[in-house]
Amino acid sequence: MTKTTMPAQESLQLDTSNAATDVGKYEFEPIKGYPMLNWRGKRPFTSTQYYPAQLKEVHGEEVDGWRNKIFWGDNLQVMSHLLKEFRGKIDLIYIDPPFDSKADYKMTVSVKGKTTSNDWQSFEEKQYGDIWTNDEYLQFMYDRIVLARELLSSEGAILVHCDWHKSHHLHCLLDEVFGTANFRNEIIWAYPGREMHIENKYNAKHDTLLFYARSDSARVYMKQIAVAYDREERLKTLRRKVHQDDDGREWVWETRGQAAGQEPYKRYVDDILEDGKAINDYWSDLDYSDVDDCWDDVQFLRGNDPQRTGYPTQKPESLLERVIKGHTKSSGLVLDFFMGSGTTQAVAMKLGRRFIGADINLGAIQTTTRRLIGVADKLRREPLLDQNAQYFTGFEIYNVNHYDIFRNPVQAKDLLIEALEIQKLEFSTVFDGEKDGRMVKIMPVNRIATRADLNELIAGFDYKAWERRQNENPNRPVEKIALVCMGHEPDLAAQLELAVEPFKIDVEVVDILRDKADLEFKRDSQARVFVENGELVIEKFYPMNLLQKLSLQKEAVEDWKELVESVLIDWNYDGAVLQPAVVDIPGKNELVKGAYKVPEDAATIRVKITDLLSESWEGSIGNGD
Repeated sequence: MTKTTMPAQESLQLDTSNAATDVGKYEFEPIKGYPMLNWRGKRPFTSTQYYPAQLKEVHGEEVDGWRNKIFWGDNLQVMSHLLKEFRGKIDLIYIDPPFDSKADYKMTVSVKGKTTSNDWQSFEEKQYGDIWTNDEYLQFMYDRIVLARELLSSEGAILVHCDWHKSHHLHCLLDEVFGTANFRNEIIWAYPGREMHIENKYNAKHDTLLFYARSDSARVYMKQIAVAYDREERLKTLRRKVHQDDDGREWVWETRGQAAGQEPYKRYVDDILEDGKAINDYWSDLDYSDVDDCWDDVQFLRGNDPQRTGYPTQKPESLLERVIKGHTKSSGLVLDFFMGSGTTQAVAMKLGRRFIGADINLGAIQTTTRRLIGVADKLRREPLLDQNAQYFTGFEIYNVNHYDIFRNPVQAKDLLIEALEIQKLEFSTVFDGEKDGRMVKIMPVNRIATRADLNELIAGFDYKAWERRQNENPNRPVEKIALVCMGHEPDLAAQLELAVEPFKIDVEVVDILRDKADLEFKRDSQARVFVENGELVIEKFYPMNLLQKLSLQKEAVEDWKELVESVLIDWNYDGAVLQPAVVDIPGKNELVKGAYKVPEDAATIRVKITDLLSESWEGSIGNGD
């Protein structure tokens, strides 16, 4: 009989060593009436390795011993890292994960000025792909939902943002991990947009937020919205007879909120009017003013909205404001491990909540960093959303598992083929290349390689050819295979060899993090920086990858500032962590300064210049060099 998993059944022990961290073994026989979602290659997620994190940047000060945290890396590794310190301590997890929309999401990169002597002033840069095989997607989400549950406090909640592509599957996964009793709401967020007249379906105009509680202790803190009611209209909506006391005060018999069998009680109409309007599970940005249960305070991002960062799939701050207010108290801890443009983190900071964010995309890290620097600066001048809140404006940036090997995982396959000198196979649907007599398969590099990632490979093998080879040479492997990955499950090779029995294959795993960490996967940027007459001067900056994409040579750039997103300067660099005292992030149509007054107490100066691709050059000089 097939075994499956249900985490709610076990108490868990945490191994804080650098070896495996137990996340519980939940195997049991299927229960009648408890449906489980299955897919090819499904496996329980029972343990994970602890991954180290490297502190790279510090912005702002601690408040009450806390500084917010941003992680760059595979979110499975990030959450595995967080288990050691934050298990059972997160109040709210909101994620806007991939939807399996079968789309590639891009953002337009534009040169800031107009002095470049070339017509290539902008181009589209792919940020991430949302194209999955079904089994791969389900295992990917399942593993992360299991870890998310372990991080939540007993009063915590998770809201998973999705749409019609995978909402039904995610509902089943969340039922399995959290238990059906902890499902609270399927929240509909409706929004406007273009009319799409499709022959065989209705126009899709809403997303779904699946709300699950960690336990019965979870509460919704914001249950109503203040609304200026018209008294007579509100009395009509009560649909109950209104009585009057001797002094003329109006009241009704109230039964809502009562346990079964309890008697109704008197409630005055004035108190009901002060309640505001209950928040229902339908949130809209449409004009339903004539419908009592709808309003338009959760707004959709228009194309010209000042909130726009240019990052694909960005969500509006009003949506996150409702989610965060509804599920955290002041100083509560919020986690979003599909961070994107940093909307969750920006709103959490404005509301006086602490936060942790993570993303595998470098563009997301840089976009969020710029956004948070701006929010923190504004909060220091004037509180925004909550006048009484304590604000946590400081934040730290970490790499997990030395993820900065790849600046852009979208280009990783081509970079690996070039760096490892693999002979590319143009027409193979199974392998990516060949090297030293081995057929090479490059695994997804935006996460650790798992057993589920082998399914497509296993299905594509030429078993008829293998049978002929085995008959000709029974003692030799029918295929020599190299799996190239960036982090992997320890038994990955053994799992592949086991899956193809009785055929014998020779599998080698090339782990970039372990075996090839010294490889160069990008053309390094170049810069000339010096101190002169009491000023730090950036004379030249050549972001080589960006110039190549713009089809520009060094000589074609008249002003390097047009290619720069930000300049950060630490006047007293400690050799490990950048702590910027100068943060030069100009507006959309402005350029960085390029020259900065050096303070008298400056020692070792560290400069970080980030280009329009979110790639950075960093260098150190001494005061007076």
